[in-house]
Amino acid sequence: MLFYPEDATVRFMREALRMAEYAFESGEVPVGAVVVSDGRIIGKGYNQVETLCDPTAHAEMIALTAACNHLGSKYLEECSLYVTLEPCLMCTGAMRWGRLKEVYYGAREEKFGYLTLSPNGFHPKTIIQGGILAEECAELMRSFFKTKRD
Repeated sequence: MLFYPEDATVRFMREALRMAEYAFESGEVPVGAVVVSDGRIIGKGYNQVETLCDPTAHAEMIALTAACNHLGSKYLEECSLYVTLEPCLMCTGAMRWGRLKEVYYGAREEKFGYLTLSPNGFHPKTIIQGGILAEECAELMRSFFKTKRD
């Protein structure tokens, strides 16, 4: 049997899912994100809105801050962000200002996602691709909210 290595996009989204599981275990909405530069993760984050009592403590914002600190720059022009849920308008704005090269997300966010609120929020040069491990990302969200309802 031949072994084919997992596509890098899937590999990095799996790491974002791992971060989302940290959020889940902390009682936070399970969203995770990683920022990648030259094939290496340089920033990680998971939702910490409840923990930090901070509405801006989204996974993407934390990962972006870590990546900027790592590079010593406010620009992430050669970086890619992987996030388990379609970014909200706030996070999309931060990504625009950071000039991210690429954004990959998992599940759609029908209520607060950028596609619903402002489909042109990203920097014009940013490449965006959704649906990466979408079912796994959505299932984690469904599980979280089911535990809240039970």
